[in-house]
Amino acid sequence: MLQYTIRRILAAIPVIIGVLIVTFVVARAIPGDPCRAILGEKATDAACERFNVEKGLDQPMPVQLGIYIRDLAKGDFGNSLRFNRPITQILIERLPLTIELGTGALILAIIMGIPAGIIAAIRRNSIIDVLVMVGANLGVSIPVFVLALLLKYLFGVTFRDTGLALPPSGRLSAGLISVPFYEVFGWTVSEEGFRAGFLEFLANSYILNNLLTRNWAVLWDAVKHLLLPWIALSSIPLSIIARMTRSAMIEVLGLDYIRTARSKGLSEFVITLIHAFRNASLPVVTITGLQLGTVFAGAILTETIFSLAGVGLALFEGITARDFPIIQGFLIVIAVGYVAVNLLVDLSYAFIDPRVRLD
Repeated sequence: MLQYTIRRILAAIPVIIGVLIVTFVVARAIPGDPCRAILGEKATDAACERFNVEKGLDQPMPVQLGIYIRDLAKGDFGNSLRFNRPITQILIERLPLTIELGTGALILAIIMGIPAGIIAAIRRNSIIDVLVMVGANLGVSIPVFVLALLLKYLFGVTFRDTGLALPPSGRLSAGLISVPFYEVFGWTVSEEGFRAGFLEFLANSYILNNLLTRNWAVLWDAVKHLLLPWIALSSIPLSIIARMTRSAMIEVLGLDYIRTARSKGLSEFVITLIHAFRNASLPVVTITGLQLGTVFAGAILTETIFSLAGVGLALFEGITARDFPIIQGFLIVIAVGYVAVNLLVDLSYAFIDPRVRLD
């Protein structure tokens, strides 16, 4: 198992290096001049020349790449061209919300998609199967931003004066504050350093922070503000997971060992969940891991529509302003997260099917 894990980790390193280089090049291939995008269209050539020299944009691209890799090896993502703030600090502020949004959407997709796929497979060609497949096809077909706008109008306007109303934007209601847990606990935290950054990162996850402080009012308000984004963002992964689960289960339920299990008098519950689903879970786990990319891609639109200050909205603003360090830093973090999740998916194969360890 250890050798298998080491092989998968080593295989992930070239992917991350490739993503770093491609991200650096693609960020600079975006049409437009960072100077005039930030200083304004009327910025003079002299002002832009000073701007480029100050930000290091006057150097040849290979030199810029070398400097960026050197700084990145030290944990320095650089400073934002637009805000003149460290990218690390912006990540500490923005990334927790995106993790909450993406994790919640993926969990919702899993807990609804897998049971729906299993039930559809068991009741194949029934009305339940038809309804699940119609719903899955609709979920895949409706773009995230269209569903997000429909949900905002439905629960934010149509149901505004009813008990079904949900916040259409923002992260917390006016007047509510999420007090950092380390302040509630009376911990002494320095203004700088890894420990301070890590604690601030955890505190910026409002759900985790208010779970730790047991501030149920703020916790419930934070969850209510994320319900609509979760539903919108989970629609496509949920549909794909349901379809894959159904397909894998139908294939497994037709195998000889399932008929043997039935002939032994085992209950359908045991046959379905213990025998069938475990053997059908490999493709389901694979497709679930791949949906992380869909979640992060959809987060850009979802955060923009629901006015959530996360990585997606910051990335959108960075692309608009041609802020190369923000684009590079945020895409690298997303890519590393995606590679890490897929590494966990690969490692989970070894637990689900021991034969994988021998490959």
